[in-house]
Amino acid sequence: MSLAQLAGLLADPTRAAFCTALLDGRAWTAGELARHAGVAPSTASEHLSRLIAGGLLAEERQGRHRYVRLAGAPAATLIEDLTAFAGATGPAAAPRTLRESTRLSAEARARTCYDHLAGRLGVAVTDAVLARGLVTDDAGLAVTERGREWLAGEGIGLPAGAGRSGRPLVRSCLDWTERRTHLGGTLGAVLCRTALERAWVERIGSGRALRVTADGDRALRELLGVETA
Repeated sequence: MSLAQLAGLLADPTRAAFCTALLDGRAWTAGELARHAGVAPSTASEHLSRLIAGGLLAEERQGRHRYVRLAGAPAATLIEDLTAFAGATGPAAAPRTLRESTRLSAEARARTCYDHLAGRLGVAVTDAVLARGLVTDDAGLAVTERGREWLAGEGIGLPAGAGRSGRPLVRSCLDWTERRTHLGGTLGAVLCRTALERAWVERIGSGRALRVTADGDRALRELLGVETA
C-alpha cells in the first residue's frame, strides 16, 4: 500500500472515528462503532471493509456477530502518533456537548492508549519509573537491571523473549493530551494489564477513560510515589 492510499483510508471522518475508538484495545461490533460514529450500519460496514482490507483493522466473527479491533501494536502506534501530531499542529475542536466535554476531561486524566496507560496518569508513571532508575533514557529507553528486579519483586512478569524480536520491550509514545511521552511497548502493556487486573484502575463506561481506584491510589503512591489526586 502506498502512503497516499494509507492517508486516504484515514482521511474520512467516520473511518478516523472508528480507529480512535478502537484505541481502547478492545474488539467492537460493527453496530457499536456505527452508533459511536453516528452512521447507518450499512455505511459502517462499508468503511470497516476498507479498513480491514487496508490492514489497519482485523476482523473476528463469532456466530452472526462481526467484531473488529486494531490490527496490532504498529497500527495502534500509527493512529496515536497521528492523533498527537494533529493536536500539535492546531487547536482541537471544542467539545460540542457536556457529555463530550466530560469524556475528554476523563480521558485527559487517565486512559488506555491501545494497551498501555496514557493521559496524566501515564505520564506520571513514566516520570516515576525514570526517576527511580527502573527505566533509563541514557541511549534510548531501556529497562534497567534494577527495573527487572523491581518487576520480579512485585510479581509483574515480562513475557519470555520480550524485546528480542517484534515489539520493542519499551518505547516512548507521544501523549496527545499531555504533549509529553508515556511508556509504550511490552513494558507499557504489562503495567497497564497489571493495573487493570489488580483493580488499581477501572474503565469508565465503554470508552478509553480510566478511573484510579482507592486501592490503586494507595498502590501507585507506595510503589512508585505517584500521587493521583
